[in-house]
Amino acid sequence: MTIRLVNLNGQDSRVWLEPALDVYVTAMGYPRGTEVHRAALWREHIARPGWRAIGAVATLPPHEAQSMPTVRRRVGLPVGTGPDDVLVGIAYGYTGATGQWWNQQLRLGLRQTGRSPADIEMIARDYFELTELHVHPTAQGHGIGQLLLARLLADRPERHVLLSTPEIPAERNRAWSLYRRMGFSDVLRHFTFTGDPRPFAFLGRPLPLNLQPPPAGPPQPGR
Repeated sequence: MTIRLVNLNGQDSRVWLEPALDVYVTAMGYPRGTEVHRAALWREHIARPGWRAIGAVATLPPHEAQSMPTVRRRVGLPVGTGPDDVLVGIAYGYTGATGQWWNQQLRLGLRQTGRSPADIEMIARDYFELTELHVHPTAQGHGIGQLLLARLLADRPERHVLLSTPEIPAERNRAWSLYRRMGFSDVLRHFTFTGDPRPFAFLGRPLPLNLQPPPAGPPQPGR
């Protein structure tokens, strides 16, 4: 499987959005149809300041590219270069801001843990929100997630990057392994978002991304 990374833009979303949502739904194990409800939110995110998206495109043998599950992930020009190109990974995010729902949830959780207003302000401003990072199950285990993350965070102007991910016993899944390997540390643990009963963790690390883990201890947003 030959993989190449592609910068995605909003003008070409008609080409890559549906394949990206298929990767998202499959990687997360969500029921088919979830992508319909998420499409409007992803389109809204495209318009946010600082938005950036990276796709991982694979060129498959023709007999694989024509299979029914794979057809949903086919991408044409300018994202793909030929009829057998499919999307196997997607990563995107944007500059966080106080008026955004995710930022408000983060601030709420930090207040609930007793963090001072100054600490909350330091954490919840001047950051890049890593909103989505997914690799299709058929392409996992080849380092694609790390390549997507490194490309997405390259040359970002924000002081640090934040994300949220479901809590997993002993952090034993590919997502947690990737984030720890890339130097993300705990910001807030076992938080329950409004409307979702699952516990989530907020993780963060300073920017720029140098692929070296930060010193042990709580995250210190900033260069």
